[in-house]
Amino acid sequence: MSETDVKNLRRGWTTGACATAAVKAALIRLWGGEFPADVTITLPRGERPVFALAHRGEGDGWSEAGITKDAGDDPDVTHGALIIARVEVGGQGVQFFAGDGVGTVTRPGLPVAVGEPAINPVPRQMMTSVVNEMAIRYASQANVKITLSIPGGKALAAKTWNPRLGIQGGLSVLGTTGIVRPFSCSAWIASIHRGIDVARASGLNHVGATTGATSEAAVQALCKLPDHAMLDMGDFAGGLLKYLRRNPVAHLSVGGGIGKLTKLAQGAVDLHSGRSQVDFKRLAGWLKDPEVSQMNTALEAYEKHGEVMAGLVAEKALETVKKLLKDAPITVDAVMIDRMGAVIAQAGF
Repeated sequence: MSETDVKNLRRGWTTGACATAAVKAALIRLWGGEFPADVTITLPRGERPVFALAHRGEGDGWSEAGITKDAGDDPDVTHGALIIARVEVGGQGVQFFAGDGVGTVTRPGLPVAVGEPAINPVPRQMMTSVVNEMAIRYASQANVKITLSIPGGKALAAKTWNPRLGIQGGLSVLGTTGIVRPFSCSAWIASIHRGIDVARASGLNHVGATTGATSEAAVQALCKLPDHAMLDMGDFAGGLLKYLRRNPVAHLSVGGGIGKLTKLAQGAVDLHSGRSQVDFKRLAGWLKDPEVSQMNTALEAYEKHGEVMAGLVAEKALETVKKLLKDAPITVDAVMIDRMGAVIAQAGF
């Protein structure tokens, strides 16, 4: 997808923004008004989106409203999910609870404490601001219990990093700006960062970072690492290594397939096929084989040169990783995996 195509895509709204709008609508009803058809909220950077209500409910001492999440043109796993906020008066200040489909934090290292609902700090701030705003409007005390639910959230969470990060029972309520920017991949990179945070907080001294499921299985078995030591870096080697440079773990194993590891060896930090390509002339120079410059895939070069090519690329990938980590106190090794999941080269072990 070209840069122009991305610019023309429609943006969407985070789960945290939807939850905030739902809280506002539910409070309007709880404190004496009628359920509105839609509500407007103010996002952290001043934008004022309008959200239509998709669900209304009330009972003795409570009311709830729901917003259907619109992630725009981003391939967000929660696009179309119903975000429900139930509010009731009580307690001291604003308290948050996890309802059906919202996860609970069970491991240290995340932005909220163990035992808390997986509702990140910025959405909490947004909802608290709305409670204070509505309390002033309706001359009420801002002592409110907020329970967030996402029907089907537990099943959706299985498609995210949540189980590995120790978030059990459902999804996280996320968002720092309230806006989902299509294909910004910010959620993936943020998940990489949270994975590093959890590993550090758990006292792990060895993590594995891989480009996909096949390389993950191979590196995890090779290094005998637990699930929460594995980081799905995907194409985002740069995002991973930049964060590790500031937040080091003692030992890093990087693993990937033939093509992506070759691009990393040549200095690429974004390994997506649309944003970086193998330089076959350069690869031909490494292998001292002019024919390689006319090849179309790194796999072709491997099929001709076998372990010589695999070993050379693994060593150069290791050099790239070390260069990007600069002087961070991290020992590193690199692993190349074939399409069947077999380890075909190791460097730094």
